[in-house]
Order: sequence, then structure tokens, then C-alpha cells
Amino acid sequence: MDIGGHRFFSKSEWVMDWWKDILPTLPEDQPLSPEQQQPAAPLRPDNRVMLIRNRLSRIYFLRKYFDYPIKLNGHTIANLGLIRLFRIGFSYTAALLRPKRKPASLEEFFVSRFGRELYLTFFKDYTEKVWGVPCNKISAEWGAQRIKGLSIWNALRHALRSLLGGKAAQHNTHTSLIDKFMYPKYGPGQLWQVVAQQVLDAGGEVRLNQKVTALSHENGRVARLTVTDTRSGQTEEIHGDYFISTMPIKDLVAALSPPAPAEIDAIARQLPYRDFMTVGLLVPRMHANVQSQSTSSNNMPPDNWIYIQEKDVRIGRLQIFNNWSPYLVAETDKIWLGLEYFCQEGDDLWRMADEKMIQFAAAELEKIGMIRAADVLDATVIRVPKAYPAYFGAYQDFPKVRSFVDGLSNLFLIGRNGMHRYNNQDHSMLTAKLAVECIHNGETNKAAIWSVNIGDDYHEEKKDSE
Repeated sequence: MDIGGHRFFSKSEWVMDWWKDILPTLPEDQPLSPEQQQPAAPLRPDNRVMLIRNRLSRIYFLRKYFDYPIKLNGHTIANLGLIRLFRIGFSYTAALLRPKRKPASLEEFFVSRFGRELYLTFFKDYTEKVWGVPCNKISAEWGAQRIKGLSIWNALRHALRSLLGGKAAQHNTHTSLIDKFMYPKYGPGQLWQVVAQQVLDAGGEVRLNQKVTALSHENGRVARLTVTDTRSGQTEEIHGDYFISTMPIKDLVAALSPPAPAEIDAIARQLPYRDFMTVGLLVPRMHANVQSQSTSSNNMPPDNWIYIQEKDVRIGRLQIFNNWSPYLVAETDKIWLGLEYFCQEGDDLWRMADEKMIQFAAAELEKIGMIRAADVLDATVIRVPKAYPAYFGAYQDFPKVRSFVDGLSNLFLIGRNGMHRYNNQDHSMLTAKLAVECIHNGETNKAAIWSVNIGDDYHEEKKDSE
């Protein structure tokens, strides 16, 4: 399973080259060899390849499929209906004419950019399902990071030119999203298994099942770590010259010895997170749906994932693992689904027993017309705490925490949880690269690391060449 879904695509040439150096890309027109087609250990040399996969994500709403991002075409008009479409156009025009000011919340960000009707139709319910709080309580910063470049005006202009028989201009046009992406044959974990082996081969050390329980610091530097083996319970002190952290800042600050100042400690302890569950369901077939675009005998949709925006179910997104890589499925005539739930550690979903959660998830997919619950052949449940750093509550005071932790000159925060920032995987890798460069150059100024994913375009958007 790929927890969360990870497309291997980046605007950073360094990231793309690094990935391909670890797992070479298999040309699209080159089929896998007979040896590569056999299930085998991911680390076997002939299995170390990146596949080129087609990219498709759609929205499931009103028991219908919509393009993602929304496109102004006949399919969308038919799905929405003329009355709702008129309301969307009217409210969008009103938003354009309204005096602009800096949005104070995610709701204001959406409404100012798309109009209230489109916000209520496609953004509000799903976003609140993801974060568990109203959009007017979430910082506009999240929208600025994730919705860059999406523009209704571009869609309207393109549609008008198409209706008039003209050719839409391609220069500086944001395309819907990338059409293809690289993907490890056995999923993202395969890449890191290969990297771990390279570290070991080079004389390095990789420790698993180690929990950092204390970071001792003195004179503005981290001096040592105390780690506990989660299996044996044994503790050990580890000394080092430099430390790079991807652990949640909430946990890092709580482990500092001596403790952080009371204000910093209080802010860190209250930093919000959203937790995550995936329910894996193996089924022989899905329900036929004339809009699914399925060409397979078992009605499997062609999507990598589908955003579920129906209000009457709690599932947020549906992965079809077959469409990431057929090698994630033992029997390719079966469909391997991942039902994603956004939750809070300790809430009703999180505490639900696995078997009950499996029944609940299967019933939800049956309710919205995708499968028959009785068809489920096998299932599993995976829980991921602190999957998403959130942008509300104590987050408004996060700069104080960042400033304090950055004051520890040999400690570098990277990655999504390490920086409490909703980075993509390529952004996270760039923060790691910049941290290593700081160490190599003897720098203690970490501004370059924090500049990643600020002011740049969302990585899945691209501009067409002239």
C-alpha cells in the first residue's frame, strides 16, 4: 500500500535526477522483462525501476464524476446543471468585482478567488472533512500553498475560445495537472529500502524502532540524544556534531532538556495535527458506472485516486492501487482499494476496532454505489498519527517556536512534520538537501531551508512552453 499516494514528479531537476539515480526510469515503450514481471524482492537489481504511470484524479460528487481540477466543459455543465452553474458564474463575477484585501482565513481565500457558490459546492465540505474544523478557522496560508495558479478565468477563457472555434493560447497557461509521473515498481517504500541499503553498504548505520526521548542542549547546541528501543525498552545516549530532525515539533520541544521556555513549550504542545487512517479493501469488481471511463471487465476506474465529496459518507479519498503500479496487487484481476479517512487520534473512527472499521468502510463504498460490501475478499486497517500538520489554533504563534528551535545552531528541521508545514515529498527532499549544504558549508542560518515552498508554484502545476 502507498499511504497517502505519492506521485514522483517535481519541478526540481535535482529531485528528479536523484530519484532516477536511485531507481532508473523504464522507458514507456519498453515492456518489463519476464523476470521483472514476476513477483520478487523489491531490492533485486532487475526490480529497481521507476515505471511511467498515467495520472488521473477526479471528484465524486452527486454520485457523478467530475474532472479535477474542475474544467468548464460539457461534461461539467451536464453534471452541475444550468441553475447551479449560473449561480457559480454570478458569485464568481461578484468576487471579481469585490475590492481585494488579504484573506484572514481559508474561507475568505476560497471565496475571494472562486466565489461563494463554487466554494460551497467543491471546497467547503471536503476541506472541513480533511481538517475537522470550519474553513473560517483555518489560516489562509494553507490555500496560498496548495491552490496556487488555479484560475477560473483561464478556464472560462479557454472554453470561450473553444466555443468560437479558436485555438486556446498555450503560453503561460496552467495545465490541469501533470499527465504522467514516475513511480517505483513496488511503491515509494522501495526507493527508501534501496537508499537504506546504500547507506549500509557505505559503512553507515540505520536504526529502526528507536524513539527519541530527550534532546540535551547546552550553549545553543544539541549535545546528545537519549533514545529508547521500542522493542526492548533499553535506552542509549547518542552524541553527534549535527542533528537533522523530521519528528513532529510538538514532540521535539517536549523532549528538550533543559526544557524550552514556558511560552515556547505551551505553543508547541498545542500545535494541531490531523491524523489519518487507510482501510484497504480487496474486491473482485466494482459497480458499473457510465461515467467511470472504465475499460476493464471488472469496472475498475482508471483513476489513481478519487476525491469523495459526498456529504453522507466520511471517506475523504479513494485510492486505486492497481493504477499506481500493478505490482502492488498479488492478483491483477482483483482491485486493491485504499479508503482514506481524516480523523483525530482518540475519536470514534480512531478507536473503532479493525473489523468494525472494515465493515463501516465497505458499507460507505456500497452506499455511494461503488462496490458491494459482500464482495470484499480481504481487508486491513492502518493508522497514521500526526499525518498532517494543521494551520489553525496555536499555529498562529508558530514563528516563536521556529525562532527558538532555530537558535540551536547544530539542529536542522526538515520535512513536513519537522517544519510543521504541509510540504509535498519533493519539497521535503529539498529541505533535506539544503540542510546538508548548510552543514557542509559550516552555515547556521537556516533561512534557505524555510524558503522552500514559499512563493513557488504548486509542484503539480506547470506552464506550457511557448
